[in-house]
Amino acid sequence: MARYSGRTVRDLRRESRAAVLQRLYFDGPMSRLALGPAAGLSSGSVSNVVTELITDGLLEEAGTLGADGGRPRTLVRVAAERGRLIGVDVGETRVRVELFDLSMSELSRAERPLPGHGARSYDVGVVAGLILDGVEEVLGAAGPGRTPGELLGVGIGVPGIVERTADGVLVHGQTIGWDAVPLERLLRDSGRLPAHVPLFVDNGAKTLGQAEMWFGGGRGARNAVVVLFGSGVGACVVTDEVEQGRAVEWGHLTVRVRGRRCRCGARGCLEAYAGAQALLARWREAGGQPPPGADEETALTAMLSAPRPEDGGEPDPVAAEVLDRTAEYLGAGLADLINLFQPERVLVGGWAGLQLGAPFLTAVRAHALAHALRHPAGRVGISLGRLGPDAVTVGAAVLPLAAFFARGGRHAPAAAPAPVPAWRAALGGRLAGTGAQGGGRGEA
Repeated sequence: MARYSGRTVRDLRRESRAAVLQRLYFDGPMSRLALGPAAGLSSGSVSNVVTELITDGLLEEAGTLGADGGRPRTLVRVAAERGRLIGVDVGETRVRVELFDLSMSELSRAERPLPGHGARSYDVGVVAGLILDGVEEVLGAAGPGRTPGELLGVGIGVPGIVERTADGVLVHGQTIGWDAVPLERLLRDSGRLPAHVPLFVDNGAKTLGQAEMWFGGGRGARNAVVVLFGSGVGACVVTDEVEQGRAVEWGHLTVRVRGRRCRCGARGCLEAYAGAQALLARWREAGGQPPPGADEETALTAMLSAPRPEDGGEPDPVAAEVLDRTAEYLGAGLADLINLFQPERVLVGGWAGLQLGAPFLTAVRAHALAHALRHPAGRVGISLGRLGPDAVTVGAAVLPLAAFFARGGRHAPAAAPAPVPAWRAALGGRLAGTGAQGGGRGEA
């Protein structure tokens, strides 16, 4: 086969298809004339690739654009109905599964609470069963006429460190008792997932980061840190040096030597002071009284309203003090990330981060900027994430979507393992066009 610069003709065709799909996904609909320079292809190549993708059902016509003194130009876009993607969030209180079309519009969802009350059970067999039950439910709820071939992949966001081995993904989740758990093999061996469907597993903070970079508050930024603030805390760092994004165990940075015991077993971790679980524990220890029998989310809501009760009751100064100290700990932790990675933006997401909201973030921002070095602090923006509580599932679904684009819109070979998706590379290809409205999810 003929080669050019070490790449085969097939490689060049795949790259051209990938470039067209990615540009139309983020900036479409577009005419063929506009698509050429945007994708870095000649007019002849664009015409051939677009015709091929329309024949494959991946692109569709989307009206016309008038031209002064010339023929109207036909617009094309990615056909949202062409494929289905599943995102899974193995969270701290539940397993959430969502089915999306190619535009990341939700088609169906399923939620399964983790067993136990107070101390949640992360028995890996139970969690794997909840994932499989959720996948079957969302596929069944998608309606008739959906063929298995339309499912392009399943992405799963999990707590802990993800290690890729020749035998599949291992999850090291020390805070939940997972030690080298072969989650991918357990799901495959169940026989409940179609063998040909690619399966992707990654850290939940990283999938949150992917979602915010593609569709949310990270759009247009090349360097960012996306923070997941839930029962614990974590972060995803996206920089030029870390092109694919990296989940960092930020929650286990030591902020106080010989301090409080963390869920990981060590003392003085940031998570022992700033996660929702630790925040509520500190409130109880100081005399706070969450509603009897309340789950973590309900208890946090009660704590947030305690300093200024809406019913006119007595303000709770203990809750106010704990929240103030938590903002200081979080701010100091963010300052460490700012000093280390010098990002353009820091985005705070996760269910607890979003619930704490803008007023709390104002205090966190003040502490972060006070602790950080002046130069990186003067360049960074700190804000809430924009995608809400579904960000992890959206980011998990991005894993198979990015891999599908990288293959030029072709299905993965049935006998081959799913490739690691180059989601950050796809992101880099559309940085120049962030002002355009794309065919994807958009800013929610």
